[in-house]
Amino acid sequence: MHALGNNYIYVSTFDTKLPNVGLADLSRVVSDVRHGIGADGLILIQPSTVADVGMRIFNADGSEAESCGNGLRCVAKYAYENRLVVESQFSIETKGGIVQANVQVLPNGLAGMITIDMGVPKFGPESIVYTGHDTDGDDVVIEVDGIRYVGSVVNIGNPHWVTVVDDVDDEFVRRVGPKVESDEVFPERINVEFVSVLNPKEIDFRVYERGSGVTFACGTGACASVAALIRKGFVGDRVTVHLLGGDLEIEQSKDGRILMTGEAVTVADGNFHWPA
Repeated sequence: MHALGNNYIYVSTFDTKLPNVGLADLSRVVSDVRHGIGADGLILIQPSTVADVGMRIFNADGSEAESCGNGLRCVAKYAYENRLVVESQFSIETKGGIVQANVQVLPNGLAGMITIDMGVPKFGPESIVYTGHDTDGDDVVIEVDGIRYVGSVVNIGNPHWVTVVDDVDDEFVRRVGPKVESDEVFPERINVEFVSVLNPKEIDFRVYERGSGVTFACGTGACASVAALIRKGFVGDRVTVHLLGGDLEIEQSKDGRILMTGEAVTVADGNFHWPA
């Protein structure tokens, strides 16, 4: 499945027995575009004792992430269309906490656009694992190739560093992104967002995702970016985020919760044969 081009292999453990291998290894193998299926990672849809359905996400490099906004929308679509849940509004457990999903049901009974209530974000270096000292309020300064960049730290179930640039340039993202992601002040690494404010209702967005690199979209990154920009007064409480894979609508409620609305698309179903 994919959401705005952010594509993962989804396995439902409700009805599928996983091979007797480590999940990190499984994610690396299925994500390999030459020897596996090819994806940004692996997502498990599984039972939960504290929510209606559970989700675990593994990046293409095998590392486990706390949450994934695009993945949540796909999990919501799968859960509703495969009757893992009864109602169109339900909860999903992630490693980063429990979120609420709202599926817009189409006339044919399938899931259309999906809204995820991501909750209230946390701001500043104290909201993540950070070992540096170059801070200013919510902002952390990172030096790359002798140039200092200022970015806001936001935790919205997983960690993000959001920096405002004049123009989102793909070559710049590929050069600076991995160096910020793996900077020593972020011992657990971090998702890196580059945003350009077009007007108070629109932003351009690029991302270097922790464990996956440059991707077409990052739902939590879009949410974190809008939350940071609202806090700085750059945008209003409803923003269209232009990503490589398409657009997301991000809204901040009156009580500070971040709502993300976008697509979720099923590409194919099938069997994967473990290479051993």
